[in-house]
Amino acid sequence: MSTAEHAPTATVFAPSPLLTITLDAAPNGDTELHVHAGGQGHWIARMATNLGMDVTLTGAFGGESGGVLRDLIHREGITVRAVDVGHESGSYIHDRRDGDRTEVATIDPPHLARHALDDLYGITLESGASSDIVLLGGPHTGSVVPADFYRRLTTDLRSLSKPVVADLSGPTATAALQGGLTVLKMSHEDLIEDGRAESDDPDVLIDAMRALHDEGADIVVLSRAADPALALVDGTVLEVVTPDLEQTDHHGAGDSMSAGIATGLARGMSIEEALALGGAAGTANVTRRGLGTGQLGLVETVMATVEVRPFSS
Repeated sequence: MSTAEHAPTATVFAPSPLLTITLDAAPNGDTELHVHAGGQGHWIARMATNLGMDVTLTGAFGGESGGVLRDLIHREGITVRAVDVGHESGSYIHDRRDGDRTEVATIDPPHLARHALDDLYGITLESGASSDIVLLGGPHTGSVVPADFYRRLTTDLRSLSKPVVADLSGPTATAALQGGLTVLKMSHEDLIEDGRAESDDPDVLIDAMRALHDEGADIVVLSRAADPALALVDGTVLEVVTPDLEQTDHHGAGDSMSAGIATGLARGMSIEEALALGGAAGTANVTRRGLGTGQLGLVETVMATVEVRPFSS
């Protein structure tokens, strides 16, 4: 997967990017302070950029934290299309000096007023219409944008013949399915929490995946923590078997998988190859701290060991 060729373009919808501040322990025992951009949409955008995509992120930014966020994202090589709002962007402070994440403080992102929603919709549709693929991240809280925003957006993007990959759950996933999706990626925990599956039994999960397909997803991908991810493609269930690398931090593996799948599709890979790239991106992510930060070389190396095969229960 060479990045020397023309880079495919992607728009990532990230309605509520976050400013993240983390206290960590240095190898010598001192305290380290890390300030980064965060939020699901940004983590997806970061991994897609690492994989060689030309990425534009659309989202709402406000106040001092919003200004810092925009600069941090820009430094990562991501183009930012921002709607300026009159309230501070969301942020959090975590302390993980003892090895576990402890929440110190959280500021939720603001609810977007009507004009801000209209502006955000407009720039996302404009950017998406000129991109090779569109990825949808979820809001940090349910009050940032109404769920129907996702239905309208997917409906219009599909009318413009744009492939749409969504990493969503809950009401936003239901709304996006009404508009139609190329790929819906979800975790099995979210599937159960949403009441779409009663257990993690594979047969139960597969029945739920078929229902999601019937609701509007061409392809359904279900991550299953340590177990191989499942994918429903043209009525066939596949499993994505990745190498068992030691985990440093499992957070963000699903976001990286979504970015990898979208990158593969935008590059013209088969769905099996795109799933392998997604599995490799998720696996590379867990070997390091920092969400959506797996290096391209490692992802390519891991991809060669990923097996996508028919699932057998």
